[in-house]
Amino acid sequence: MGVPAAKPALIFTYGTLKQGFSNHALLQDMMATGDATFLGCCRTRRTLPLVCGPYRVPFLLNLPGRGDRVSGEIYAVSAAALARMDELEGVTRGHYERLPIEIEERPEEDVEAYYAHGSYAEALWRRSGEEGYNCYTEKVAKGYVKRKDRPQHITFLDQIRLFISSDTSSPKSAEPALI
Repeated sequence: MGVPAAKPALIFTYGTLKQGFSNHALLQDMMATGDATFLGCCRTRRTLPLVCGPYRVPFLLNLPGRGDRVSGEIYAVSAAALARMDELEGVTRGHYERLPIEIEERPEEDVEAYYAHGSYAEALWRRSGEEGYNCYTEKVAKGYVKRKDRPQHITFLDQIRLFISSDTSSPKSAEPALI
């Protein structure tokens, strides 16, 4: 008798991992190997802020009751796929943290999402003028800079810190002052 396969994790994507965006290639690769399955479009059950940080990188903030109900996509992923997603999202580097989220279309299921790390989420919300989006669209993503095209001499956390401390006179501006 074999060991039963682990139950796939359910992951809510809201930004560059969605279909049509730059990091979706990772999910496509994982779907090709059977490590991920697209389950459909969905929306958060509660309001949460979705903002853009440096280089128009999207961040979902774990600040329930603020922002809007956010639209996205849900995927079932294997443990191996989850490890690859954690790496992309910088979980061990303090960029994002994977936490539970309530999804309207799957109220009884355990779903997780990658939230901006709690160490800077509140400051990012303030920097965004306490305004967010209900969906990361092509229009919202305009100006997004891929990781390989960003300055390499500074860490992403430092880029976030610079963005947060930069001029907030135009909250939707997403370019940090570079050193």
